[in-house]
Formats: sequence, C-alpha cells, structure tokens
Amino acid sequence: MSTLSVQLYSVRDALADDMVGTLHRLHGIGLRHVELFDFVAWEDRYAEALAITGLRAPSGHSPLLTAPDPTVAFDAAARLGVTTVIDPDVRAGWHSAAGIASIASRLNELVPAAADRGVTVGYHNHWWEFQSIGGRTGLEILAAELDPRVVLEVDTFWATVAGVDTPALLRRLGERVRFLHIKDGAVERDAATQQPAGAGAVNVRAVLTAAPDAIRVLEFDTYSGDIFEGVATSHAFVTETAATV
Repeated sequence: MSTLSVQLYSVRDALADDMVGTLHRLHGIGLRHVELFDFVAWEDRYAEALAITGLRAPSGHSPLLTAPDPTVAFDAAARLGVTTVIDPDVRAGWHSAAGIASIASRLNELVPAAADRGVTVGYHNHWWEFQSIGGRTGLEILAAELDPRVVLEVDTFWATVAGVDTPALLRRLGERVRFLHIKDGAVERDAATQQPAGAGAVNVRAVLTAAPDAIRVLEFDTYSGDIFEGVATSHAFVTETAATV
C-alpha cells in the first residue's frame, strides 16, 4: 500500500501551541509520515519534533516562485529530510497557454538547484488551474511543459470542485502525480463544509484506485469538528479502502 501522510496545516492551531504533542497524537492515530508547511520559519522546531516522535516528512510546502531565494527552502528541506518541496499556490497566469508555459519555465529553472541538494520540485493545485484552454485543463498544459523531474501533487478535492473527473485526470497524468491530497466534503469552494474522507461527495475510492502508487496526504483546509477525530476517521477510511483497491 502507498505511503499515507498528513498535511500539518490541518492541525496548525495545535501545532503552534505544542508541536511535539501534536505529532505524538498523529503518531497515535497510526501516521508515520507528515507533510510540512512553513518549514523555513519553523525548521528548528520541526527538526526537534520529528526527532522526538520518529515521524518522517517526505514532502513539504513552501512558496517557490514568490520567494526571494528558493534555495533557502531547498537547504532547509535537505536538513529536515524533506525530499520533495512543493509550491502550494501560484495564482496568476492560468488564463492562457503562454502564461502557463511561463509558470512551467520558472519551476523548471529551480530543478538544478533543488537537485544539487537532493530535493525534487513539485506543484500543488487548487481549483483555478482547471480552466479549459484548447480542450485541455491548465494543469495538464503545465504538466506537458514541465521538466520531467518536476512532480505534481494533485489536490483531489479542489480538482473535483473545479468540475474535473478527477480519477480520469489522474489516469491521464500518470506517473507525473507523486502525491495526492485526500479530503472530502460538499463539492463547493466553501472549505468550512469539508468532511473526513468517505463522508462527503468526492469519490475517494475511485481517486485512490486511479493513482495507486502516489503518496496519500490527508488534509483539511478547515474542519468544524475535532480535527484529530477528523484525521483519525480519514486515516481509517483511506487505510481500509486502499487495502481493497
């Protein structure tokens, strides 16, 4: 079964108050991997908490195209054992093929510096990357323009909100997709309606089936219930479902 992780942004409030305790709680749920955010600013705290809890962080989010010096994130990632640094949010440029090609070019330019540090560059989507241009979604145009060493983390919830057949998208993108963000809820942009995996309108089973080798990263942008219970419910559902697909 593919690796199962959790984006720590989901538990950001608890993390800010007690990082070690928060990671211990995630370990108790059964998680052994996490995805970091804000790891340049919190590098020392993350390093200590990961060492104490034994959790590993194969991936982390850090703004790359808007950073004054992206190599700072690559250096921090290398020290923390993060092997894929994912730009989580590029908003401009998605309305034309030329704009998308520019985004791809800027990501491609970062590959050598990342590789020198043993790090892979990645990109994570929201909903705005799926406008159709010439019969293809913006994300698929991006994938075609990217250096083969740049990977995708497909946020399967936001892709579904954008009106995409997400399992079909994953099959088209194939091995380019190395990570999946797994979340559920009403298929709408209001993140307040998000629910644990299996409790909403996203066909999570079909998503898992379409990209069986990608690392599954549980995430809530926001959650109205107890966040640790939500993560535990998602963990149980994805674990049980993945064992049968």
